[in-house]
Amino acid sequence: MDHFADRLRAAPQSRLQRGAAAEALGLARELARRAQLLEDPSAEPREMPDAGMFAAADQITVAGHDLALVLRSESEVTEAVELVAQAQRRAGV
Repeated sequence: MDHFADRLRAAPQSRLQRGAAAEALGLARELARRAQLLEDPSAEPREMPDAGMFAAADQITVAGHDLALVLRSESEVTEAVELVAQAQRRAGV
């Protein structure tokens, strides 16, 4: 996740505009949703706001670290790592 965030920070604005930032925001929202459900399964997850394309890297970093704190099993970690890898491939960074 940190590697993906670093690649986004280094990406040109044109790459971010062509979908890399949107892909990162989608990932950040999914990571945040999963973290919230693990912390409080009875509560409705709140959606991470769109803070703009230049904040996307920070958003996946924060959401990823939040999720890492609440993961309970190796399979949950593996699944989260795969989500990040898939998003990075789709983002093309």
